[in-house]
Amino acid sequence: MITMNDIIREGHPALRKVAAEVAMPPSSEDKEILNSLIEYVKNSQDSETAQKYGLRSGIGLAAPQINVLKRMIAVHVTDNKGQLHSYALFNPKIVSHSVEKAYLTSGEGCLSVDRQVPGFVPRYARVTIKAMDIDGNPVKVRLKGMPAIVFQHEIDHLNGIMFYDHIDQGNPLQPIPDATPVDR
Repeated sequence: MITMNDIIREGHPALRKVAAEVAMPPSSEDKEILNSLIEYVKNSQDSETAQKYGLRSGIGLAAPQINVLKRMIAVHVTDNKGQLHSYALFNPKIVSHSVEKAYLTSGEGCLSVDRQVPGFVPRYARVTIKAMDIDGNPVKVRLKGMPAIVFQHEIDHLNGIMFYDHIDQGNPLQPIPDATPVDR
């Protein structure tokens, strides 16, 4: 079981590296790692489990955050209509996206960042993702709003990009022109 002790923090060199593709079909070790990522995100949202193990609540986690430089992400988030989007994926890629941008009005946070970083992070409002599921089967997902933002945040981790790299350092709280504000 992954705990906060397994999650590396900003400044660790692995967070700035590009992760390698996962060979298909996935090995049992890769499946185990992917399962542990989704397990962490689910456990962190269960108040009893989170308190027992000192887990910070998260809605997404990428393998580089546990110092595994492979293209794996887990997302467990509810959209504004109450629909749960729960995915554990190998080799996710954004294959298309909207021109329109969106941003979280509360800003973004990260399990690898132990500080508040105020600022709006421009993201695509809608994305289409292609990936492989835990059994190596192809998956195609269309997302908008909060789930789209979470997927982009996690895929950034696979490319050595932190969320605050996108923030306008000169004016971090300047609303993003023509972008849709998304509430958590």
